[in-house]
Amino acid sequence: MRNLFSPKNIRNLVIVTVVIGLIVIALSGYLTPVFSFIFSPTISTQSWLSQRYIAFREFFTSPRDMATLRAQNQALEQEVAQLQSEIVALQENLSQAEILYTLLDFARTHPEHEYIAATVIGREISPYLQYVIIDKGSNHGIRYGMPVVTQEGLVGRIDAVIANASRVKLITDASMAVNVRLKAADVEAQIHGSITSEITLDLIPQDVEVQLGEVLLTSGLGGTYPPNIFVGQVLSMQSKQNTLFQTGSVQPVVDFHGLSAVLVISNFNVVDITPLEP
Repeated sequence: MRNLFSPKNIRNLVIVTVVIGLIVIALSGYLTPVFSFIFSPTISTQSWLSQRYIAFREFFTSPRDMATLRAQNQALEQEVAQLQSEIVALQENLSQAEILYTLLDFARTHPEHEYIAATVIGREISPYLQYVIIDKGSNHGIRYGMPVVTQEGLVGRIDAVIANASRVKLITDASMAVNVRLKAADVEAQIHGSITSEITLDLIPQDVEVQLGEVLLTSGLGGTYPPNIFVGQVLSMQSKQNTLFQTGSVQPVVDFHGLSAVLVISNFNVVDITPLEP
């Protein structure tokens, strides 16, 4: 019993009691202001040191990071430019494939002729000479005078030939004349090109009534073109007194400015009847 109240045991009991009391007071929140007062300088110092360290690190690493970002940005820009070029190329290939498919479909639906497909590789549409250059020539069976068409209608005829290319004179050229037939009116006439690329209709008798929008087809007369090739439509008509024929203007069915591929009719025998004309 005397050992229980020995000075050593009493001291340990006091220490335990004080510790338990401090724990209870701390958990109750009464010591929070004290802790804040004690540790605040330490926390402030730690925060200041952390900010200085971050600033120091960014000072030495930012230039390297900026150089890396510039390099990455340049690489991305090059990749975007490459992808855009590939998209443009794919769109062009798709457009060309669609045109060739349409020409092939036209050839299948007109089996009475044989065709040589060609791509337009040059053009000259000036007031005095209107033609396109195609990538097929005598090595591919192209001959002078062969008719040239698209899936839309008549383009012109072969005007000059070399081994691997040919020149196609368009029906809008001032030197061109094509014998045509008005489908609904069932009369024959003739169209002419001009230095302004406009096409005029001529040799229509005065007593023939021509409706606007009348379809013009090749008549086959003259031995230059096969019959029944779509040429264009009548835009307007003019009838003057004391003249034998009416005249008019024609809207060609082919878009000559957007021409990119054509078909050359290779099995049509062109007949030159010039020596027989009076």
